Amino acid sequence: MRKLTYLETFAVTIILSAFLFTGCKSFREQQDELPDTKDRGTIRVSADESFKPIIDEHVMVYHSQHPKTRILVDYKAEADCLKDMLNDSVRLLIVTRTFTQDESDAIVDSLKKGPKGMTLAYDAITVLVNPKDEDSLFTMADIKAILAGRFNKNLIPVFDGGKATSTVRFAIDSVLRGEPLTKNAMAAKSSLGVIDYVATHTGVIGFIGVSWIGNPEDTASLRYLKEVRVASLEHTRKPGVFVKASQLNIGYRWYPMVRDLNYILKENYKGLGTGFADFMSGELGQLIFKRAYLVPAQKDFTLRPVRLKE
Repeated sequence: MRKLTYLETFAVTIILSAFLFTGCKSFREQQDELPDTKDRGTIRVSADESFKPIIDEHVMVYHSQHPKTRILVDYKAEADCLKDMLNDSVRLLIVTRTFTQDESDAIVDSLKKGPKGMTLAYDAITVLVNPKDEDSLFTMADIKAILAGRFNKNLIPVFDGGKATSTVRFAIDSVLRGEPLTKNAMAAKSSLGVIDYVATHTGVIGFIGVSWIGNPEDTASLRYLKEVRVASLEHTRKPGVFVKASQLNIGYRWYPMVRDLNYILKENYKGLGTGFADFMSGELGQLIFKRAYLVPAQKDFTLRPVRLKE
């Protein structure tokens, strides 16, 4: 085989270099071809209704920093959020659970992209009673008996929706642990509906996420606290001591009804879903969780005792 001469080799090198140079695109050009990025575009997000106050604040701050973006959040029951991703309706979920292996496999099989996720913060389920009711201290044995319908004072549990909500799932999976939920359990249309119902009815007990009523610096929370009473649950390590769902008690798991808040993302490129997920797990997003009296999971902020006003 004949070897190329110096001039022939030089000519081939020039041709290849020209081809590679013209075929390569700058980072800006590559970004411009994406349907959305962290700085521009529109995305739909499905989020657990329990976390509406805090997610609304994240969206508001993100929009202020990235004015060319639109994050449209659909608040719904957790099971419906998960269906949205399985149906390829959304790329980003904000929920209290992760996908099962079967659900993850279904996404990979149908969409050729597996989901990824991260725990953003730690939340708690707050227990509400009417101010006219005497009982406001409960052990977890009491809570289980109430949910099963065998509590000696016949308190009726009220949830933020039907069986598809994360609060109902927590009650069934983490409290009842196989025992059926009482048929007398009631479902309000939303977390705010739970507050309204407990405020106007005695003999009921409400279960909602702490972000709706746990922030003593929020005017809405302060207004709700005038209408209902936040019950205290028995300390996980100190029998006979009762605590509320404060940041300190959530962070150290002294409050017994604590759950994770996660994001689940399915995105083939670094788009707006990635940008918003990174924001929520970054320093400013974590500070927003802290200010809302959830416990940030990705940044180590100092926890301090906080008294909830009743």
